[in-house]
Amino acid sequence: MRKFFSGIGDYIMNTDKALWIFAISATVYGLLLLSSVERAGGSYVTTQMFAAGIGIVIAVVISVIDYEYIGRLWWLLGIVALGLFVAVFLFGMTVEGTDDTAWIKLPGGLTFQPSELVKILFIVTFAKHLDFLKQTEKLKSFIAVISLLGHAMIPIIIIHLQGDDGSALIFFFIALIMMFTAGIQARYFIALLGLVAVGVPVLWNVIMNDEHRNRILALNDIDGNALTDYGYQQYQSKVSIASGELTGYGLGNGVRIERGLVPEQYNDFIFSVAGEELGFIGCVLLLTILMIVIVRVFINALKARDDMGSYICFGVFAMLASQILINIGMVIGFLPVIGITLPFFSAGGTSVMCVFFGIGLVQSVHLHNKDVETVKVSYTRNERIKI
Repeated sequence: MRKFFSGIGDYIMNTDKALWIFAISATVYGLLLLSSVERAGGSYVTTQMFAAGIGIVIAVVISVIDYEYIGRLWWLLGIVALGLFVAVFLFGMTVEGTDDTAWIKLPGGLTFQPSELVKILFIVTFAKHLDFLKQTEKLKSFIAVISLLGHAMIPIIIIHLQGDDGSALIFFFIALIMMFTAGIQARYFIALLGLVAVGVPVLWNVIMNDEHRNRILALNDIDGNALTDYGYQQYQSKVSIASGELTGYGLGNGVRIERGLVPEQYNDFIFSVAGEELGFIGCVLLLTILMIVIVRVFINALKARDDMGSYICFGVFAMLASQILINIGMVIGFLPVIGITLPFFSAGGTSVMCVFFGIGLVQSVHLHNKDVETVKVSYTRNERIKI
């Protein structure tokens, strides 16, 4: 028993405590906001708390496993990811409030969104791909870049076919940032930017449907459908945030929240709840907590013992940072609504659970980086003794 508690103590001492503290603080903050939203109907807190608990426990397990060993299982993780995608096509369903078939129904009335877990699996497999190319000195070759783009396009295309373009966009940013931080030459990014610019007409006229186009047009149509149709959600969100002023109405006292005036306020638009009930101060607190989380992930990427660990951390950083920026941009009306959740805060058991899986990977990089430092210190001491 003493050895067990000693092991727990050693884990706590060596883990990235700030990352754990602020990740869990974000979750608790989100639970408080969701408890207020329940006044408008629905039950979110119990599911969110249960999923977060499972996520934290599994994250701890992931953190004690050397990430290099996890990376060596890239082929198995890839098979699991493809299996999840096949399961969506066979058994997928559309949940209330969405327009994409990206969920699988579980026993007990629960639902699971495979793309959230695939994000984590993709980060590991893509990191392994980058690491292999770096070790074989092929990272900067044209063929290597094409292979990386092909790797990234597999989940992006599959998720697009499922109708979940928001998640597909997150995969794109994860791959882009991981490639950039790995040292892919700037000319390839410039070429990609040129292709995107040339492809905008095709994207607008062929790939996008009327709903996609109207969501973008609604950003500047404040006197038209912004009040009645595609821009209604964002308009109501901005009114809620503005009504909170500096300190808000107080947790559990927001009238607009109780009436449910902001559609999906428990999910993608949870930031509007913080704005109305806790005001500007509450919004700044929320963003500060999330900023500290992503900064800690970024620092772990810089301090990783090898390229593989660094790539994994940058992947988790890209996932969190892109979701935060896009979600906040949606809520305050700077970006179109594309169904991106706010990490740790938005209701969704799959989302919060898988975000903690990502935190577990970062902790694995941190903990096993500590192992190397300990070995180095021991080696230095032994050499001194010999002398």
